[in-house]
Amino acid sequence: MTDHEATEPTNTTAEAYRADRANHADRADQSKGTGIASTHLRARRVLRVRRVRRVLVAVSGWLALAATTVPGPAPLRWIPVLLFVLFGPGCAALYPQPGALAAGARLEAVALAAPISLSLGVLTATSLFLVKGFSMTVFLVSLAGFTTITAALPGLPLPAARRGALERTKPKRRPSAGSTT
Repeated sequence: MTDHEATEPTNTTAEAYRADRANHADRADQSKGTGIASTHLRARRVLRVRRVRRVLVAVSGWLALAATTVPGPAPLRWIPVLLFVLFGPGCAALYPQPGALAAGARLEAVALAAPISLSLGVLTATSLFLVKGFSMTVFLVSLAGFTTITAALPGLPLPAARRGALERTKPKRRPSAGSTT
């Protein structure tokens, strides 16, 4: 055989078509992000976002405490404190959930964050009043310390998360009274 002679291709037309379709499907999967590598990257990104959220919740109390050093009754002083006392401890107690929360469980966590935070704030303030040691600084340091420690722990289990986040099924229709079926 010389260099100028044509050689027969090893793939038949059907095999070439299948190989081309598979290559096209692989490229489509990669562009959509459904390949194994992109799933791994997505999982790492989710873990990174969860870690950042935990750190933000843990630091929020200390930022609120730092905001109290702003002179005068500026909104820059009371808004961070108010937001922290309303949501900080509750978010720390509820949000570090293992696994992703479904829509119903996310709504439940948001709805429970403020009442849990306010309850913890009332318990802390009452305890400090009983020992005659209440001051805004001691109150915020106590809540910030609790929030920092709690943000490192797993969150409280949510009832909707255990039930599958409020899976809705179609109600069964009862036959009407005048029906003959």
